[in-house]
Amino acid sequence: MPVRKDLRNIAIVAHVDHGKTTLVDAMLWQSGAFREGADVEKRVMDSMDLEREKGITILAKNTAVKHTMSDGEEITLNIIDTPGHADFGGEVERGLEMVDGVLLLVDASEGPLPQTRFVLRKALAKKLPLVLVINKVDRPDARIDEVVEETYDLFMDLSDDDDASLLDVPVVYASAKAGRASLEKPADGQLPDSPDLQPLFDSILKNIPAPTYTEGATLQAHVTNLDASPYLGRLALCRIVEGELHKGEPVALCRRDGSVENVKLSEVLITEALDRVPTETAGPGDIVAVAGIPDITIGETITDPEDPKPLPLIHVDEPSMSMTIGINTSPLSGRSGDKLTARLLKTRLDQELIGNVSIKVSDTDRPDMWEVQGRGELQLAVLVEMMRREGFELTVGKPQVVTREINGKLHEPFERVTVDCPEEFMGAVTQMMGLRKGQMMHMVNHGSGWVRMEFVVPARGLIGFRTEFLTQTRGQGIMNQIFENYQPWVGELRTRQTGSMVADRQGTVTSFALFNLQERGTMFVAPGDDVYEGMVCGENSRPDDMDVNPTKEKHLTNVRSSTGDELERLIPATKMSMEQQLEFCRSDECLEVTPDVVRIRKTELNAHDRAKARTRAKHA
Repeated sequence: MPVRKDLRNIAIVAHVDHGKTTLVDAMLWQSGAFREGADVEKRVMDSMDLEREKGITILAKNTAVKHTMSDGEEITLNIIDTPGHADFGGEVERGLEMVDGVLLLVDASEGPLPQTRFVLRKALAKKLPLVLVINKVDRPDARIDEVVEETYDLFMDLSDDDDASLLDVPVVYASAKAGRASLEKPADGQLPDSPDLQPLFDSILKNIPAPTYTEGATLQAHVTNLDASPYLGRLALCRIVEGELHKGEPVALCRRDGSVENVKLSEVLITEALDRVPTETAGPGDIVAVAGIPDITIGETITDPEDPKPLPLIHVDEPSMSMTIGINTSPLSGRSGDKLTARLLKTRLDQELIGNVSIKVSDTDRPDMWEVQGRGELQLAVLVEMMRREGFELTVGKPQVVTREINGKLHEPFERVTVDCPEEFMGAVTQMMGLRKGQMMHMVNHGSGWVRMEFVVPARGLIGFRTEFLTQTRGQGIMNQIFENYQPWVGELRTRQTGSMVADRQGTVTSFALFNLQERGTMFVAPGDDVYEGMVCGENSRPDDMDVNPTKEKHLTNVRSSTGDELERLIPATKMSMEQQLEFCRSDECLEVTPDVVRIRKTELNAHDRAKARTRAKHA
């Protein structure tokens, strides 16, 4: 079978923050993609504002590196930079559809973590060849030998059969930040002996197979991602499996429902570094963007109209978390956003479904509210944050787990949680996990004062857990989680131990009112903020909700007071991110999300109606 020797398609997969995007930066620089002295931002592949702010990759992106090898041969590397967070696993699964091999990055200090397990499981399921890259070998706390051993253990743990060939996976030792790699193991904390990444390029060429194709075969190109151009409209990113694509030629589109439609390609673009450039023709193994098909979606196949042959559809893991998203119904709606109607909201959610195969949207019993299902809290929070920045005003419900009926019994999703914390907090973490019905599966004391523990916990118990975990570990604990499986429902779990302070009227917050209220708990509002009836303005230190008046003013009298001119000493209001506010919500609370501000509020704003609902719940 003929092969494209001048081409390699690889995906870089790893846990969050193990250096994928930094390694792509170094590969681009050393291949001459940027001119000397060019002003190129770090982590150039993280092009979204949210990705730069959070320091994580959210969308899988591709780049092409043209590199001259040691023997003078020029090789084109198509590189897919994938997210490391399991919530964006749909991006990883799509990225693996486009490649012939995988670079698995593992931090030389942290070792394999839950998302390493997740991405490696996907790569092994597709039987893709691997190159193991131990990154950050120059960290002062690097433990290279132990990490290699742990990774090999993970290989054997995840492989379906006792495949000894997995133990022959080549290992490259690298420091992506320094742009250096070596096949020889450096001492812990030292840089690799090679001055550049050439050993990594050589290892890719040797161990990742070139794309194969059949001579004279019918055209087949798989649509694995979507993009948009202001000039060309919707772009479909395709991996050409067989045959050739030509600009302007008529092709057949095999749709998800089985129908076949004849269309014409107005443009074929191929990637060079970070740019897409027009090309007249592209062959098997190439990753291209095509324009001219306005309603093309992920998983469909572009093929020959004379002999249409569809490829298998892309299937991704089912969602395990859901939340309701509706229009903003608070008294302060319409102050900062310009997209307020249910029609605009539904159009935006439908648009998200086209490019994001890992979420689902379903109707609820209300015409202005929809249930959105995704992989986890972070994925759903990122979607809401993107909509907020586009000018939407929303009401967002508390995240809930997606349950299933298996053999007549109710099952719920469980997560595998890995916790790294100092030894003195081991008891506190174990106790918190016990309250959430967590089972400890594994514990290792590294002898460095830190302990690593693995738990399997109901996903419900982890909603709102991160904030309490960081408090208990004085901010030193590190927690990572990944979906494990569905297990029988474990019954009631304890929720937040504290109640809410709820505003009983609309108005502007005064410092006089806050001075008297701050003894009762933690305040979320500051003087001058607007509040309304049913809005949560603080956390009550007791378990019950408390209706308060944060707008109360000091009454003036004609009697002069010796303390009248003293200023109230206020504790600064607690400011939480949107993810923290989602975690904080109780089952009867939701978020009001606008471009300018995010507020926690009661689902039922009227205090009298809330009291009636509580009475009914007691007598039910």
